[in-house]
Amino acid sequence: MSMKISSRSVDGVSILDCSGRITLGEGSITLRDSVRDLLSKGQKKILLNLGDVSYIDSSGIGELVSAFTTVRNQGGELKLLNLTKKVHDLLQITKLYTVFDVKDDETSAVKAFN
Repeated sequence: MSMKISSRSVDGVSILDCSGRITLGEGSITLRDSVRDLLSKGQKKILLNLGDVSYIDSSGIGELVSAFTTVRNQGGELKLLNLTKKVHDLLQITKLYTVFDVKDDETSAVKAFN
């Protein structure tokens, strides 16, 4: 199953609804391109909705960190939303849970940007 990303905007926050697997190759490239596309349009508030992401491999984790760093270096913010148990556990194991700003519901996530 390949990675799919749809983009929408809520109160000036760009939300990327991700579904599928963020893995080496297509999945991580799709994520990278989507984030860079938003930044190129001047959108600095990015929320990654990972509610439908079933699996992330080490390359996918690297891509999340890379996206986070890229956005931050351009003066923006990237937050994560709706982690599945698998993804949550993965971020805990890799100690990245403390790096990312993780939210459980969209309303509070969008408000957290302002």
